[in-house]
Amino acid sequence: MIIIFVIIAITAIVSIIAFQNGELFDKLKFNAYFIKHSREGYRFFSYALLHADWMHLMINMFVFYSFGDFVMKVFLALFGTKGYLFFILLYAGGILFSVLLDFTRNKDNVYYNAVGASGAVSAVLFSSIFLHPTGTIYMFFVPIPIPSLLFGIAYLFYSAYMSKRGKDNIGHSAHFWGAMYGIIFTIAIRPAFVMEFFEQIMEFFK
Repeated sequence: MIIIFVIIAITAIVSIIAFQNGELFDKLKFNAYFIKHSREGYRFFSYALLHADWMHLMINMFVFYSFGDFVMKVFLALFGTKGYLFFILLYAGGILFSVLLDFTRNKDNVYYNAVGASGAVSAVLFSSIFLHPTGTIYMFFVPIPIPSLLFGIAYLFYSAYMSKRGKDNIGHSAHFWGAMYGIIFTIAIRPAFVMEFFEQIMEFFK
């Protein structure tokens, strides 16, 4: 899917350049203080083009590709060419929505920064889970498949819990709200997905 590859390519190119260019990194990273006080609203989106290191970049893009392909196929099958627009809105909306709470909390904190496409990737991942809750997910270093719905529930609880603790440098709040946006957006573009979600669950437990 061309849009997926374009997003991956742009993200990878900017991230790699920023690995070696601190000035660019500082200019694009999410910083609520500069968004509010310097009117640099572009940071609501530009931060998703940056990553902390190679591993951060590769994991995000691998997960995005793995689940984005399925979501894109469903969108195109149901909405035709409008599916491309919906997919872009899913990804871009995940970027924005996932940091709104962090913006509210840190708009007067010049030291709070964030980078990475994790919020957008979470939106795509949870759209995929909502579309096919009876599927399975494979995780690194876990030799057995994990039921998608079980993974999704555990992921949300873990992200919410770790966000409240706030004792590491991972944006758990962005993960949680990106995931929630992915579910809400998927329902918004086609409410019938809700009934189909429960039908799949009921069929699975028959």
